[in-house]
Amino acid sequence: MAVPRACLDRRLFQVLCLVCAVCQIFFVGSATGQTAQLSVDASPQNAQMIPDNMFGIFFEEINHAGAGGLWAELVNNRGFEAGGPNTPSNIEPWLIIGDETNIIVATDRSSCFASNPIALKMEVLCQSSGTDVCPPGGVGIYNPGFWGMNIEKTKVYKLSMYIKSSDSVDLTVSLTSSDGLQNLAAHTITSDAEDFTEWTKVEFDLQASEGNTNSRLQLTTSKSGIVWFDQVSLMPSDTYMGHGYRKDLASMLANLKPKFLKFPGGNYVMGNYLLNAFRWSETVGPWEERPGHFNDVWGYWTDDGLGLFEFLQLAEDLGACPVWVVNDGASRNEQVPSATIASFVKDVVDGIEFARGDTGTSWGSVRAAMGHPEPFQLRYISMGNQECSMQYYKENYRKFYSAIKASYPDIKIISSCDRSAISPVEPADLYDVHVYTSSGDMFSKSSMFDNTPRGGPKAIVSEYAVTGNDAGRGTLVAALAEAAFLVGLERNSDVVEMASCAPLFVNDNDRRWSPDAIVFDSWQHYGCPNYWMLHFFKDSSGATLHPSTVHVSNYNQLVASAITWQNSNDGNTYLKIKVVNFGDKALDLSISITGLDSNIQTFGSIKTVLTSGWLRDENSFQKPDKVVPVGSPITNAREQMSLVLDPYSLTSYDLLLDSSTKMHPVLDSSLRSSM
Repeated sequence: MAVPRACLDRRLFQVLCLVCAVCQIFFVGSATGQTAQLSVDASPQNAQMIPDNMFGIFFEEINHAGAGGLWAELVNNRGFEAGGPNTPSNIEPWLIIGDETNIIVATDRSSCFASNPIALKMEVLCQSSGTDVCPPGGVGIYNPGFWGMNIEKTKVYKLSMYIKSSDSVDLTVSLTSSDGLQNLAAHTITSDAEDFTEWTKVEFDLQASEGNTNSRLQLTTSKSGIVWFDQVSLMPSDTYMGHGYRKDLASMLANLKPKFLKFPGGNYVMGNYLLNAFRWSETVGPWEERPGHFNDVWGYWTDDGLGLFEFLQLAEDLGACPVWVVNDGASRNEQVPSATIASFVKDVVDGIEFARGDTGTSWGSVRAAMGHPEPFQLRYISMGNQECSMQYYKENYRKFYSAIKASYPDIKIISSCDRSAISPVEPADLYDVHVYTSSGDMFSKSSMFDNTPRGGPKAIVSEYAVTGNDAGRGTLVAALAEAAFLVGLERNSDVVEMASCAPLFVNDNDRRWSPDAIVFDSWQHYGCPNYWMLHFFKDSSGATLHPSTVHVSNYNQLVASAITWQNSNDGNTYLKIKVVNFGDKALDLSISITGLDSNIQTFGSIKTVLTSGWLRDENSFQKPDKVVPVGSPITNAREQMSLVLDPYSLTSYDLLLDSSTKMHPVLDSSLRSSM
């Protein structure tokens, strides 16, 4: 847990020390007294710059990360397309209010949108009076969203839908509890017979008088007749930056200060079959006209509200460089031969034009019409998803590479092949590396790039994660192993340009993969230990790396790095030393720093520790703060220091250099503002 001020009173400091001591006893029984020496050469002549885009994030539509997650749309299957093009079709998760004696619903192909022709026909058989009287409250349909809609008291929600009817309409649109008994907000639509004879868009706001985390949207009536519905949408009015992203989840991303955003997947880009691959051109333009598609790899429908434009906008909102993973004519089970790949190549070049073309270009004008006349800063294209071994990949890759470079020579192209396959014949600016392994092996991979030849294309480690039994749903030991791996990437940032973990999000109701960095449901969220671990690296991009060496006898469980970085908020400069102790020994750590141009200030330095009482401790909705960073002041900050290093811990020592400011950014509210 972050400490709100640098100068803690003596009592709080004693409590923090006691907590650390208890943790050590829990892990090892007692302190060992073993000493480790850490030497840091902070001289300018031996320093190197870490790439500006070193640490970022990778978003994949997996675990309902976007649909029902980051994308704030509350209606699930808003266009009734998820059941497929044949009618009648399944309208899940929509359900009826009433029974078959008073209402019949079915899909048909009457929509006014050619790209998504399915609409819902609701035939009401009962009426408000007479022999066939509707039940109290009427009959109709409801949508529970993605495992319940989170409706918050006093908040405003924008409802948009299309209606058609040859009869007069008397329809109530309401937000209720999951059982329909608690009314949260309502709006009545009444019309004469001629008002909705053609498809008509209806929009209005619903303000909630009460809140409920498990709510639903209802469309009800007590009037007999037939009404058609299509493209029913409900969005919160207060989304992140006003661009449609769920504010709490997007804020957690912003708090990591990511320097790049890679999207929209992985396997999601490919699909099990090309029929279900992510096709960017069908995800842009008015949301009502996007056909959506079945995410066949991860097993759910996506309406593509979160499309190419929205990913580019999110990157811009986060101050991150967009990295677009394109479909290169391959699915997990199919591949387009090189003789017929030309249309896929043109599609990618057109997509770059959408992102970067001026308003006079065909696709640039589409982007401008969506509200972004200025080009997006797209500079990276990733060719596929680790399918280098597929039959046509290399030949197809060369065609993509040539076409992209011919039109956009500044774009960096990322190959799915490893470094050994790259040559003047198989050129690449970067090569993609994925690392999924056990915690012990991940720790050992802190030296993975130590012997990589210098020169040539750099790596982007775009997917890494501890997996297996010790990963759980996001454990301390997994986070520590990944931290050691990232320390190794920092030390080898002359041959590694970018890195991001995977997966990023999981909706707790649809775990297709564990572990993940951020867990959420309709109304709450928390960061796993590896999410909080990433905070230790969010100041590394563009920082200055200093050589560091660790000496300890008969103990090979330590890795360390050292950087200097400047805080953009207050202008202060810090020397940050990070140490991962992946073993069960508490160590007396002796730090020796040489070559500094500036003095270390006596006050204003801080130690931040990520550890817990058990290696497999996890955070949860019930205990979201079980494994989080804990800060305390360093009272003996100087070039020569003796400190205690906790077992199984990630520790950073942020030493303030020549500044009169006593506050430290690690201790400000930004560290925990996303909780």
